Amino acid sequence: MPNQKLKADPAKRPRHDESRSPHRLPRKVYEAELLRLQEELVKMAEWVRDSGARVVAVFEGRDAAGKGGTIKRITEHLNPRVARIAALPTPTERQKTQWYFQRYAKQLPAAGEIVLFDRSWYNRAGIEKVLGFCTPEQHRLFLRQCPIFERLLVEDAIHLLKYWFSVSDEEQARRFEARIEDPMRRWKLSPTDLYSRTRWVDYSRAKDEMFVYTDIAEAPWFVGEADDKRRARINCMAHLLSRIPYRAKKLEGIKLPKRQREEGYVRPPPDIYTYVPDHAATLGT
Repeated sequence: MPNQKLKADPAKRPRHDESRSPHRLPRKVYEAELLRLQEELVKMAEWVRDSGARVVAVFEGRDAAGKGGTIKRITEHLNPRVARIAALPTPTERQKTQWYFQRYAKQLPAAGEIVLFDRSWYNRAGIEKVLGFCTPEQHRLFLRQCPIFERLLVEDAIHLLKYWFSVSDEEQARRFEARIEDPMRRWKLSPTDLYSRTRWVDYSRAKDEMFVYTDIAEAPWFVGEADDKRRARINCMAHLLSRIPYRAKKLEGIKLPKRQREEGYVRPPPDIYTYVPDHAATLGT
């Protein structure tokens, strides 16, 4: 796959559609609402654990659409024993011979668990279809089987939510360029991501076809405009909470117990330990 280089000339990009991106949510408003929603997510996760519910949230969209950042904010304060992220690597040679949904089915939640898929079985309808990683017959088979697979999940009382993060051509280019310039985020930018820019329309066609077959009543797609990351995160979190029938658990009073008495215990001398060097002491104050 050729290594593509983004051109930074904004005049060569399509005009930005203002109707897709309202004014950016002010940071102060965003942070206050983010904290409120995260508190509600903790309550929701406690209900999931106590009730034995099962929740699956699928996050899809173009590269740099903000899926990972949204997932990070959702799980930031959740109990990792209740909520986990499934971000599967490239399938092994053995997995390529399995039923396509098999390795994803292994990631599904048990009672009292939440699983958030950062990319999912929909790889077959997107990147695999566009870049030729699957055959046309495999793609057609996926479109036939996927609605059946998802209906089985819903019929088994799994709460299934599917989010598509929509980002404009202009905004994706801006985010890619920011990653190119930032060594801390370069790892987010793969040759495949860059190459996907040259297949923008092909991805659009693949997504449209995917929606025709998989936007079903039992598990509809929810599209989130993601040119403003703050709005996208807030909107997704609020919507997720609205789709789970949780009830906040009344917090019981907790009293901190007294510490055990030393009862003759003598602490070893500190010089027998090897300590982490105090790098902080070398910093200016």
